[in-house]
Amino acid sequence: FRKALRDKRIDFITASATGISRDGNRVTGVSLDNGETLEAGIVVNAAGPNAGKVAAFAGLELPVEPRKRNVFVFEAREKYADMPLLVDPSGIYVRPEGSVYLTGGAEPEEGDVAPDPKDFDVNWPLFEEVIWPTLATRIPAFEAIKPTRAWVGHYDYNTLDQNGVIGPHPEVENFLFANGFSGHGLQQAPAVGKSIAELVMHGGYRTIDCTAFGYSRVAEGRAFRELNVI
Repeated sequence: FRKALRDKRIDFITASATGISRDGNRVTGVSLDNGETLEAGIVVNAAGPNAGKVAAFAGLELPVEPRKRNVFVFEAREKYADMPLLVDPSGIYVRPEGSVYLTGGAEPEEGDVAPDPKDFDVNWPLFEEVIWPTLATRIPAFEAIKPTRAWVGHYDYNTLDQNGVIGPHPEVENFLFANGFSGHGLQQAPAVGKSIAELVMHGGYRTIDCTAFGYSRVAEGRAFRELNVI
């Protein structure tokens, strides 16, 4: 994808945003930590867990914060190659991935706050004390499993309703949001990317109308709740 974009004369810049300039109801540029300032006719906020911080650069409020999430990989004697994604009522999920299984979920609600941006330490007690016993109860063959590795990522968590915020700010119309997907970003990225591209190129949605996910509900405190967050 990057090569194709470069062939279309798209520039990639490795730097962090430190500020966004405004002229009334329009954003006009983005300041970078390398000292550059980029002039901008349109700014798209696709900053993931840092989306709320980036919106604040433009003087805008966005209820999106990072949330720490663990993913564990394990092996099992029993192979269920055709097993679909299974989600326990507790929120713990498991699915096959080649010859191994991926699992996670059941993050404790108490203390589930924005983590240190550098906190990527795996919470192994969560697996050993909560996830594994639940899996073994749901699937007895998983009493005998071997955890092999794990990793941590940060969700871009929408504290209002755990759903995406897509499209322009109603007052700063050249500032576009693509944020707050709360763990569903990869699944929804193709549609969101196409929708944002249509806003940039045509000034409106052509294929998928994402108006229901617009910023107006954030301004009004009107939740459009996503119920299937794990």
